[in-house]
Amino acid sequence: MSHDNSSEPIWSVGLMTGTVLDGNIDVALLRTDGDTIERFGAYTLAPYPQSIRDTLEDTLNQARAWNFEGPEPAIFAAAEEALTRAQSAAVLDLVKQTGLAPEDIGIIGFHGQSVLHRAPQPGRIGATRQLGNGALMRELTGIKVAYDFRSADVRAGGQGAPLAALYHRALLRLIDARDGKTAVLNLGGVANITYWDGAEQLIAFDTGPANAPINDFVKGLGLGDMDHNGEIALRGKVDEERLARLLTHPYLSAPYPKSLDRFDFLATMAEGLSAEDGAATLTAFTTGAVGKALDLLPQRPERLIVCGGGRHNPAIMAMLQTRAKVEAIPAEAVGWRGDAVEAECFALLAVRVLRGLPISFPTTTGAPHALTGGLLAA
Repeated sequence: MSHDNSSEPIWSVGLMTGTVLDGNIDVALLRTDGDTIERFGAYTLAPYPQSIRDTLEDTLNQARAWNFEGPEPAIFAAAEEALTRAQSAAVLDLVKQTGLAPEDIGIIGFHGQSVLHRAPQPGRIGATRQLGNGALMRELTGIKVAYDFRSADVRAGGQGAPLAALYHRALLRLIDARDGKTAVLNLGGVANITYWDGAEQLIAFDTGPANAPINDFVKGLGLGDMDHNGEIALRGKVDEERLARLLTHPYLSAPYPKSLDRFDFLATMAEGLSAEDGAATLTAFTTGAVGKALDLLPQRPERLIVCGGGRHNPAIMAMLQTRAKVEAIPAEAVGWRGDAVEAECFALLAVRVLRGLPISFPTTTGAPHALTGGLLAA
């Protein structure tokens, strides 16, 4: 793999589709040297066609049944091609809208669709599968592509997640938050936190579930795809006894590094509760788990800057204050683009892959040492 040895900032496009099937491709332009942010570029949400959304839902169900045993389900190949074509088109659209040409873009960071993630256990390395054909995207766009960001870390015994720490650190630098009192919380399907002491110590791990069990619970009751604006939870009463029991889950007090799959914590945690009380209890669990995560850090942060879809849920934001005992503010309050952060992260990581710089560390994924990763379709 020939690396680009320059250290100048270049334009990079980051692509992310989350574990929550909201049907969108996040596409973000970022000008970066792989370490710092020189400039935010355009950002868009490109909706997947409904046919791809249906295929992906089917793919995720088959992935869980497969569970890394035996040959991959045949649907993987079809889903991979469809989503690679859709995301390649989304890249070219955004680049064109920005007034740039494909040759102005140094690299694309193509995360792909996570269909299954299994954290390592003592004596057994983990496993992870993201669908995304980097070579096909390279062919369709004419731009170099970095992809498959997690496999090398997992093969080396790491968790394969979270990978956002380096980008979160770049964001914290931008606002001069260098004292460890401010941490970054991302609330997607799963929640992950990044702590930086302003010097060498960079820590990241999955705190617990975020939106996934709440969404699945609401969906299972036929009340829509998610708890919009936390309205259902805000009308409910938390089952405190059940919550206390749920918060004794061994994952929550386990030392980091650690990571989760979207399906490690399920909506069944709220079984038997009304829609309102169930949503409230699951929301309290997400935020209570964040509180337990903060207790594990070298110093307990006083403020969380919240990225990801969960920041739009007033029930979650309020309960971060009451249950996790921390000030919580949305990314926008400090001038970040909360919906773009994950895509921007893969734009930054792509430049690191291009330049042969490490993307995971012992304190972020539990990699044995600072580790390069990702494949390059150049």
